[in-house]
Amino acid sequence: MPMVRRAMSTQVGAGFVLAATLLLSGCGSTETNSPTLSTTAKANSQAPGTKSGETKTAAVTVDVAEMKFSPADVTVKVGDTVTWKFKDSVPHTVQGIGDRAMGINSPIFDRGEWSYTFIAPGTYRYLCSLHPQMRGTVTVE
Repeated sequence: MPMVRRAMSTQVGAGFVLAATLLLSGCGSTETNSPTLSTTAKANSQAPGTKSGETKTAAVTVDVAEMKFSPADVTVKVGDTVTWKFKDSVPHTVQGIGDRAMGINSPIFDRGEWSYTFIAPGTYRYLCSLHPQMRGTVTVE
């Protein structure tokens, strides 16, 4: 009987360690200026009735088709949203390259769209993780 209790207590202990690890793995970003994901593109034009001097964010679209990003290089302002529209016969992703672009990480798509809102200036390089020759750059001013 003592062997059964020891095995069961080891399994219970391992379960607690696993649960704690899973809970803690979701925490840990110390970067305060990391860009955020947006699933909806923002309006491209100024809304009626807004005061002069107010600025609206823009939406930029990048088509993902025929094994390329088009346009491959875009320039946006801080707060603008870039939407990648997937229209290819093979699946693709949008994957950031380097520390600055770590948050850029779309699911795999062959149809549909994915958006990302850039909240910090800089140059963000990205590629398709399934086809690394497909590359692009978002410059945020």
